[in-house]
Amino acid sequence: MSAIRFLVLIVCLSLSAPGSLSITEAEALLGFKKALTSTEKLTTWKENSRPCEDKWEGVFCEAGKPIIIRLHLTKMDLSGLIDVNLLTEIKNLKTLSLSNNSFTGPLPSFNQLTGLRALYVSFNKFSGEIPSDYFVGMTLRRVWLSDNEFSGKIPESLGKLGGLTALHLERNKFSGPIPDISQKNLVELDMSGNQLEGEVPKSMEKFGVGAFKGNDGICGKFVDVDCKAKGQGGSIKTTIGVMVGIVVVMLLLLLATTMMKSKNKDEDFSVHGREPVEDVVEVRVQGNGAAKGGGGSTRSVGSTGGGGGSSKKSGDHSSHKKGGSEHGSRKGSQSGKNNAGIGDLTVINDEKGAFGLADLMKAAAEVLGNGGLGSAYKAVMSNGVSVVVKRIRDMSKLDKEEFDVAIRRIGKLRHKNILTPLAYHYRKEEKLVVSEYVPKGSLLYVLHGDRGICHAELNWPTRLKIIKGIASGLQYLHTEFSTYDLPHGNLKSSNVLISDNYEPLLSDYAFINMVSVNQAAQGMFAYKSPESAENKPISPKADVYCFGIIILEVLTGKFPSQYLNAGKGGTDVIQWVRSAIEEKKEAEFLDPEIVSSFADSIPTMIELLHVGNACTENDLEKRPSLEDAIKRVEQIQA
Repeated sequence: MSAIRFLVLIVCLSLSAPGSLSITEAEALLGFKKALTSTEKLTTWKENSRPCEDKWEGVFCEAGKPIIIRLHLTKMDLSGLIDVNLLTEIKNLKTLSLSNNSFTGPLPSFNQLTGLRALYVSFNKFSGEIPSDYFVGMTLRRVWLSDNEFSGKIPESLGKLGGLTALHLERNKFSGPIPDISQKNLVELDMSGNQLEGEVPKSMEKFGVGAFKGNDGICGKFVDVDCKAKGQGGSIKTTIGVMVGIVVVMLLLLLATTMMKSKNKDEDFSVHGREPVEDVVEVRVQGNGAAKGGGGSTRSVGSTGGGGGSSKKSGDHSSHKKGGSEHGSRKGSQSGKNNAGIGDLTVINDEKGAFGLADLMKAAAEVLGNGGLGSAYKAVMSNGVSVVVKRIRDMSKLDKEEFDVAIRRIGKLRHKNILTPLAYHYRKEEKLVVSEYVPKGSLLYVLHGDRGICHAELNWPTRLKIIKGIASGLQYLHTEFSTYDLPHGNLKSSNVLISDNYEPLLSDYAFINMVSVNQAAQGMFAYKSPESAENKPISPKADVYCFGIIILEVLTGKFPSQYLNAGKGGTDVIQWVRSAIEEKKEAEFLDPEIVSSFADSIPTMIELLHVGNACTENDLEKRPSLEDAIKRVEQIQA
């Protein structure tokens, strides 16, 4: 009998062995590190220490708890074996970032990490095919596989990730047809620079042509390439080559002719942006540099538009007046008298010194994008200061003197949450407004773009700081422009820039009196408010509506469908949050990235969510004033 009991004991011990061999998260990470090579930047990962309490490099934990939720091991020169089996021991891991390292070989079995929400492996040397069913059973919201050497077909299982919001596959060697990946939550997609073929699915056209550029094999009306012609083999490529050659020759001839006609012999400010460039406006910079001999020369300032990839110069022969405006900038060199066709760049804010030393230098201009009021690109001054030049067409409501007075009023603004313009260029057909370049980018990008470490820093206290900063800047504008129907008028996350210390800077404001009613209705986000849609008079409460959208966007992490003209893509954050409030499930609708780290602050997050909900009320009587909304925001503490 005792022998039988002994055998039972042995069996029980053998069955329980796996549980007895479980390891701690610290042991799992140390084992993970041991399998890697070049781990010099992981010196804080030591035995007999604790990842959360001792703040191991790249390890992020839930606030106040020893629970690991994110690993951000980017730019650490890591290579070697990625032991995913050990990572499965980190039960609450939500984000894994291994971007900008030197990993090679097939994509590791990250699909074992079924609780993972974000996977970043861009800028490595991963290669080979990814199985079609690789992502089945995963709960990923953000996937970055770009800038590797993956080949074969794009896994169809990516289209089954119901919560997917962002997918980056650009600059790989993916081939074959484009699978249907068009989930309703997906707002960011890039498949450019691969070897994909065939027609772009109709459901994916909402992401724009740019998401598929650099794939020579794709065709269809969407990309203006006949699919039947594609089937003729290399003949289509030959035809395209000939056409491109003809276009290049014509553009060169046009450029040569333009240069011969130009009276100005100075250097050009060449534009070679990432997007086609329509035309270039020559401007002369006047300011502090002029008095020091640096002013008076000309540079060509480019801007985005349609057409080919080259730029053509065009002097301003319509708006230049000798001597400039009565309100013009300080006078510099008189060389302008010999350049009657060239307009002035008028400095209205020299605090940054961006225009105090020299004119615009000859440098490539980086296209930043197109907004409701115009296009923007980044340029570099000769003293190394980077600026953003915004080109606004159809702003012809005011003549030059009236415009000068209006823009100078904006140039006098001084507030830590307001981006004040530095200079402007006036032409009857269009205006250029120059501002300081903010490297971190917009709130839209920080929230929804390829965020890496920035995303790790975008915690609950930081998000609340951003919302309070927006409120402060908005309050300042409503005080300074209290007589305006719309003191801001175009408040949305793409017009909120984020400084290095996550202080928000409002831009694109106070243009309401400079544009026509039609342009305002088409280009300003405030005109998407419910009252405007019902053809009711616009009021400062439209800015409150826009502020509410941003609050909901920041708290939920969702891209608002309200930003899209076509109405396709994104999330109707207003209705989404109202449903959450009605069902009393607000916590479930908050961005998991802030909930997991600051669970104790969920009640205050919900309180702020209710403020955003109130600000987006359809009924103007129920919508709070800006003063009341800000008062409620200021009472919330992180």
